[in-house]
Amino acid sequence: MVITTIADGLMRGVEGVGDAVSGAFYEPTIRLGVTGLARAGKTVFITSLVANLLDRGRMAGLSAQRDGRILAAYLQPQPDDTIPRFEFEPHRDALTAHVPHWPESTRAVSELRLSLRVQPGGFFRSIQGPRVVHLDIVDYPGEWLLDLGLMDRSYADWSADVLDRLEGRAEGAEYLSLVRETDVTEKFDETVARTLADRFTAYLIAARDAGFYDCTPGRFLLPGEMAGSPVLTFAPLPSDGSARRSALLREMERRFEAYKARVVRPFFRDHFSRIDRQIVLVDALGAIHSGPRAVEDMRLAMAEILGAFRPGRNSFLTQLMMGKRVEKILFAATKADHLHHTQHARLTGIMEALIREARDRAQFAGAQTAAMSIAALRATTEEMRAHNGGQLPCVRGILAETGKQAAFYPGELPDDPTRILASARAGETEWLQDDFGHMNFAPAPLTLKPGDGPPHIRLDRAAEFLIGDRL
Repeated sequence: MVITTIADGLMRGVEGVGDAVSGAFYEPTIRLGVTGLARAGKTVFITSLVANLLDRGRMAGLSAQRDGRILAAYLQPQPDDTIPRFEFEPHRDALTAHVPHWPESTRAVSELRLSLRVQPGGFFRSIQGPRVVHLDIVDYPGEWLLDLGLMDRSYADWSADVLDRLEGRAEGAEYLSLVRETDVTEKFDETVARTLADRFTAYLIAARDAGFYDCTPGRFLLPGEMAGSPVLTFAPLPSDGSARRSALLREMERRFEAYKARVVRPFFRDHFSRIDRQIVLVDALGAIHSGPRAVEDMRLAMAEILGAFRPGRNSFLTQLMMGKRVEKILFAATKADHLHHTQHARLTGIMEALIREARDRAQFAGAQTAAMSIAALRATTEEMRAHNGGQLPCVRGILAETGKQAAFYPGELPDDPTRILASARAGETEWLQDDFGHMNFAPAPLTLKPGDGPPHIRLDRAAEFLIGDRL
């Protein structure tokens, strides 16, 4: 196992050095990973980012565009022949149709290459002609990212943690009841194993729908071609030292280790370890609406995510020995258009507080991190409405459920984010003083001027942080 890990690391190092040499002397490549927790809007983010880099009229916050140094942008075939292409055109058409609709969400790894012809700035502008910079956007489900935290855990530790967590959740009651009826020392039986795995998967789906984020193993939620395979037919069980090699408990443990070796490690080796810039999209408003426990669960999930990134600076020696490290990580609270702009700073403050522990660790390792509130596609307009002798800052949009226009006031986020975090860490089941609403808006019909991409909130600033220094 150790030899395999070292070999994987050296192979990634050789590939990373090749990429570095190629980028330094020919056409540099930025590999941008895009992931997010459930319902965060990864597909919409990538679609809008690409559309706004192709038509850059709304990208004044990207310095290379503001300075007039981006001369052209065009899509090319992605360099990895075995990875599906991100379906940019169908997703763009869904968002810009006469009756627009949200595109299908991410269910597997995909990739897209956008090439930018850029004029160097500063001293080199007068002596060097335009160069091509490739932006390789890698889209992958956040559920798979959380699986990287399993790599350093044993089956017994993982099971104990999961079962302890289920004790306090109504969604886990049915599975816990089944576990109590199961003798883990009995001889392995495939029917029993499948029943346990099916019930545990049902719990994961219910927990995700309830707003929880610690829903691993992630492939149980997005199994793809692995559905029904032994590597996805296991579940957490309590430890028992008397269980023999042929017992149900031992086979579950073996399958857990196989999941790490056959599913998680190849994902890390083939996709994740090659990323050098990363954005993590988070539906913070959805978590706040779901309650304090969902917020605390999200905070812990983001700490786990950052631990998987191996953040740091990409020195030549680091790439040789350990493969690439993520240089920049942006945690972005999405759906900022669900709030009036007067509350955006508060949403960003909550996001910064949620990632404080993870952010300090990343900066200590040499990575740059940031928190931001964005809307990759603006679906609402703002208005002030009279209420009880005062004015409420509202947003107006088309409700996804009914197709009707509605004005919405979600409640006022606290100016001190510790009010949110204190209730979350204390394990409160509901907010003690505040009530935060949540609406599902459909995309608004668009009328775009030539040269303009879709309307957004701070997408250009997100792009500046992630790739601006490389342009």
